[in-house]
Amino acid sequence: MSEKVRRMMTVPRQVVHVDSPTEQRNPRTTDIDLMSTVGILGMINAEDRRVPDAVNAVLPRIAGAVDYAVEALRGGGRVHYVGAGTSGRLATLDAAELVPTYNVPPDWFVAHHAGGARALRQAVENAEDDAKAGAAEMREHIQPGDFVLGLTASGRTPFVLGALEAASRLGARTGLVSGNPGAVKPAGVDVLIAVDTGPEAIAGSTRMKAGTAQKIILTAFSTATMIRLGRTYSNLMVSMRATNAKLRGRTLRILREATGMSPQDCSDALEAADGDLKVALVHLLGGVGVEQAKDALSVTDGHVRNALDSLHVRAG
Repeated sequence: MSEKVRRMMTVPRQVVHVDSPTEQRNPRTTDIDLMSTVGILGMINAEDRRVPDAVNAVLPRIAGAVDYAVEALRGGGRVHYVGAGTSGRLATLDAAELVPTYNVPPDWFVAHHAGGARALRQAVENAEDDAKAGAAEMREHIQPGDFVLGLTASGRTPFVLGALEAASRLGARTGLVSGNPGAVKPAGVDVLIAVDTGPEAIAGSTRMKAGTAQKIILTAFSTATMIRLGRTYSNLMVSMRATNAKLRGRTLRILREATGMSPQDCSDALEAADGDLKVALVHLLGGVGVEQAKDALSVTDGHVRNALDSLHVRAG
């Protein structure tokens, strides 16, 4: 046996990570730079059309994350998003939009982005590689009973994994949205949502299909959570208060759509309910006074259908 072979046998073997599919070269788009503008867009669109099916394949896992989020919020906890780069920016967007859309408390959904606020606008070097920073972020903000959802295209971003490990140790439930089905499930992660969107149209550009999948998952996750918590009635947004002319017009339209009653009846109900659309809804659909409507909503955690059920009213 030669000395070279002997040295190779005695040197510890390093663990080699298999590249995420998002980093691999896409055989369907190798000629994308030779295409016309419409041809380029057609190739990108063809790849994008693969994303919904990939998300559909992991719906049971997303449902598990929703259940954890609902449990956390009902128990007085919060939902935290953790991400870096595109993942962190998408998470920040989703958290920000829930307050005006569903009138939720601003601390119900909290986004933690590697590199902080500055990294939302420009890249912050090495921020995503800092597992200790992710853990420190959790130690500062996490309470037992919270739910933490990490997002990473590679499934291995240190900032995100460090945060999830720390959150688990602190008594929070955790989930991970990953674009790498081949990555090992990190210790302490309760639900792994590994969506296989395959190679990007431009190799490694995870703001494309991987980012689209994350956007779809986040929107579905947070919307389903809001529905489960009674922030909608049917497919209508009802967790809002008419605090200005624009919102008053919107609430009147929703009230008319939900009840089929006249503009005047809806306007009077909304005024009697002090602009609270849910109270006005239960008042009209339940045929009860405003105070009784408030009481019914109070004992059902603001869930309109449950409030109507408590009044023995069958709503449409």
